[in-house]
Amino acid sequence: MSTPISNPISTEAQRTPLYSEHVKLAAKMVPFAGWQMPVEYKGLKEEHHNVRNNVGLFDVSHMGEVRFRGPKALEALEWMTTNHVAKLKKGEAHYSLLQNDQGGLVDDIIVYCFEPGTNYMVCVNAANTEKDFAWMVKNNKGAEITNESSQWAQIAIQGPKAHALIEKVLKIRSSEMKPFRFVETAFKGHSVVFATTGYTGEVGGEAFIAAAGAAELWQALLEQGSEFQVQAIGLGARDTLRTEMKYSLYGHEIDDESNPIEAGLGWVIKAKDKDFLGKAKIMDPVASGLRESLVGFRLLEKGIPRQGYTLHNESGEKIGLVTSGTLSPSLDASIGIGRVAAKYSALETPIWVDIRGRKVKCSVCPTPFWNKK
Repeated sequence: MSTPISNPISTEAQRTPLYSEHVKLAAKMVPFAGWQMPVEYKGLKEEHHNVRNNVGLFDVSHMGEVRFRGPKALEALEWMTTNHVAKLKKGEAHYSLLQNDQGGLVDDIIVYCFEPGTNYMVCVNAANTEKDFAWMVKNNKGAEITNESSQWAQIAIQGPKAHALIEKVLKIRSSEMKPFRFVETAFKGHSVVFATTGYTGEVGGEAFIAAAGAAELWQALLEQGSEFQVQAIGLGARDTLRTEMKYSLYGHEIDDESNPIEAGLGWVIKAKDKDFLGKAKIMDPVASGLRESLVGFRLLEKGIPRQGYTLHNESGEKIGLVTSGTLSPSLDASIGIGRVAAKYSALETPIWVDIRGRKVKCSVCPTPFWNKK
C-alpha cells in the first residue's frame, strides 16, 4: 500500500461510520480506495509495535459485504470462487479468491457460512466492492445476491491482548474459538458478527457491527481497553504488519492478471474438488511450469524497496518487480515482496533492486518475515 499522506482529501471520498471518532483522536486522514481513512494517530512505528505487544483497533468499515442467499447460493459461490465452499459448516469461514475467466483475479475474499447451502456473506476489498458485485451478478448461478456494504461497519481487534479485550466488551469466549470461526451476538442492541480473522499475524478478530452501533463499540473498546494498552491503529501500520507476514494486498501482489498459483495462493484452489470459472487457465502453470514466483526478500544494503521498483540478476537483467516493500518496525530491516522469474525464487538467491538508479543487493528469504518465535 502506498498511501498518499500529503495529498488533500477528495471532497467525494466516503466516510465510514467511525469518521468522527478518528477526528476526535486527531488522526491524520488520507484518501484511500474512495474513502477518508486514518493513516496514523500517534505514529506508524508506535502503532505497529502496540499491535505486536498489546492490542490495536483498526477501522476497516470501508471493506464490502455481499450476501448470497437462497437454494442456489452454494452453487453460485462454488462456480465463482476457487476454494471449496461446500466444506464450510455453520459458523465457519475461509479465505478464497474471486477469479475471472482469463485465469486472473477479480479479488481475494473471505466467505462466511451462516447456513450451509443457503446463506453466506462475502467480505471483499474496499476498492473492489462495486466491481466485485457486478462480476458476481454477471456470473451468478441463481443466488439472491445483495450488496450489504452500507449496512455494516467493521472493527479489527488485533494483538496478544486482543482476546482479553474482546471477552471483556463483547462477552464472548473468543480465545476458545479456532481461526476462521465466527459467532453472531449483539452489542447494546446492535447486531454483531465476530470472526477470528485478521490481517496482522496476531491473534484477535474482526467485529462486523450494524453501522449505527459502530461508534458505541469503538468507544467501549478504547475506554475498557486502557488496562490492555489499547490504541487506535491507522492504515500505515496495517500495511507494515501485513507486509511482515507476506499477506497479499490486491493491487500489489495480486490483480486482474495475476495467476493465483504463481502468486503463491495455490492452497486455496481446490481444482480436484470442483469445477469453477477460469479453471483451465488458472491451472496452466501446473502443467506448463511456473513462469514467475512471488518471493520475499531482505535488503543486504541500505535502502527501502517500493512498489514498482525493478528487480535484477547479477548481470543487471530485469527479472521482476517489487510488489510491496517497507522498513520493518519489528525487524528494523528493509524487506520486500516481489514477482520474479521462477528460476530466481530459491531461498538465499541474490537479487538486486533498483532504487532510483542504484542497484541494492538483496537475498530471497523465508516468509513470513516475522513470527513470534
